[in-house]
Amino acid sequence: MKKIKLTCTAGMALLGTTLLAGCNETGDEPMANADDHHSTATHKKAPGEVFDLSSWNILLPLDSDGDGQADRVNNKDLQTFQVDDFFYLDDDNNMVFAAANKAFTSPTSTNTRSELRQVFVDEHGNVADMDSPKNYFALSSNPRAEEFATLGGRMEATLKVNHVSVNAKYKDKEPAYSVVVGQIHAGKLDELRTNDSGFGWGNEPLKIYYKKFPHHKTGSVFWNYERNLVKDDPNRIDIDYPVWGVGWDDPSDPGDEGIALGESFSYTVNVYGDIMYLTFTADNHPTVKHQINLANNVDGNGDLDKFDDPNGYKNDWLFFKVGAYNQCSTKDAPTFRYPACPGTGDWETDKRDGNYTSVSFSYLNVGEAVPVQ
Repeated sequence: MKKIKLTCTAGMALLGTTLLAGCNETGDEPMANADDHHSTATHKKAPGEVFDLSSWNILLPLDSDGDGQADRVNNKDLQTFQVDDFFYLDDDNNMVFAAANKAFTSPTSTNTRSELRQVFVDEHGNVADMDSPKNYFALSSNPRAEEFATLGGRMEATLKVNHVSVNAKYKDKEPAYSVVVGQIHAGKLDELRTNDSGFGWGNEPLKIYYKKFPHHKTGSVFWNYERNLVKDDPNRIDIDYPVWGVGWDDPSDPGDEGIALGESFSYTVNVYGDIMYLTFTADNHPTVKHQINLANNVDGNGDLDKFDDPNGYKNDWLFFKVGAYNQCSTKDAPTFRYPACPGTGDWETDKRDGNYTSVSFSYLNVGEAVPVQ
């Protein structure tokens, strides 16, 4: 097994090839314990030394402390944290995220990820309680709007997808060969759930996808809206909106309209009032803009969606996520969500076999929503 190198302030300890500890966490999963680790190698900048990561923590496809759960690194430790292969700067100071198909992930998911999760900090850099609305943003029509850290929000990113898994047992299932590179996620909070509403179930009003079939030269960029319904509702599906290329259930070759692996593109997500405004740009491709009201059940095409919650995400607690959220789940199950992608759990083997995803970001910024003229 290859030794995995991790470095961070208040960081990680290594003994031979065994990881002894991870960094402190502020997030959805239990914290890994932290020990000081000082690398004797020539200093290599960490992503947090080039990018402002003060408003993020990260979930990694690793279990460095052996507790059976994926490690999360908190926002303070993240400033000088890096881990070879999974979260690091490349030679051009791009921030790289990678995750094999089979690896440690969050307790409620079968999809692996190396992914940042937005947190809200005070003037001292301290994070609010994750069960408090002070660690989330909300739509302006939320009935508890004054309790949240902010109303709306804005995320901007420029990135390129380096690789998506080239293997899947069920090639016709929509998530095969894809990665999510940006999200708005709703809080998954038990005390908020009711029997007749999706509120509090942790659904996703936005997932920005890149998907490329192995035999195509280019892939498609599209975004999905998940109906805000209870977990077991059969209508809780994703509605896709193509940007460049085709949607996630269309196997057509996008050709010149698509985005190639290694080709840079940008997106801006601006949630102002109750409206989510999306802008996508790339060299040699048309600029694409979409918008959707997140506080009702009118879809992104302006049509009433009778299956969605009439309040949409009006009552939910929201936050951004960004990175490499691998959609090639290894789970073999009947629903469309599980393409049964192969993976061994050994990074070198899975990388060699193409069973992983990798994404590089050259720009990332998160902040307050801005008015739209």
